[in-house]
Amino acid sequence: MSLVLDAAAQDLLFREARTANTFTDEPVTDEQVQAIYDLVKFGPTAFNQSPLRVVLVRSAEGRERLVQHMAEGNRPKTATAPLVAILAADNEFHEELPALLPHFPQAKDVFFAERPVRESAAGLNAALQAAYFIIGVRAAGLAAGPMTGYDAAGIQKEFLDGDHTPLMVVNIGKPGEDAWFPRSPRLSYDEVVKTV
Repeated sequence: MSLVLDAAAQDLLFREARTANTFTDEPVTDEQVQAIYDLVKFGPTAFNQSPLRVVLVRSAEGRERLVQHMAEGNRPKTATAPLVAILAADNEFHEELPALLPHFPQAKDVFFAERPVRESAAGLNAALQAAYFIIGVRAAGLAAGPMTGYDAAGIQKEFLDGDHTPLMVVNIGKPGEDAWFPRSPRLSYDEVVKTV
């Protein structure tokens, strides 16, 4: 059985999409980011908790502050990308549940009263949303360069607060010259999927 999504869209979102390491200087607009969010916000999360929070780093001053917390090999990419997004998990997401889960507003207190439970749920579900965000960047015709090589405590202190845990930093823009490393192998279907 073939997929319903046409081959060009499959290529754009998955087969031809790669992590970009260089970018052109073409700006990424607020309208593009809004369109990305307005698409990916519909991806599922448990209890519709939607814990992903995004900090867009646009200013030169913000960029300098961020670059100092990146791993050495990631600094040039982050310094030159047209837009950088810090993706974080909101560990106090439960405060939004009465609005996000109107048919079960008591979920806030029944399931998420304890901070360790919220942190675990926020980490998993914000990571799901981060994956949706990367696919959304691709759907907008842009390239994403997600990275986890950074000083998490430094980024949290510099850009977030104690209620938000950084998940990844994503460079965003049009791919530049020599943007791609060779594609790494993937596991086959039989290596991943087992039927019982």
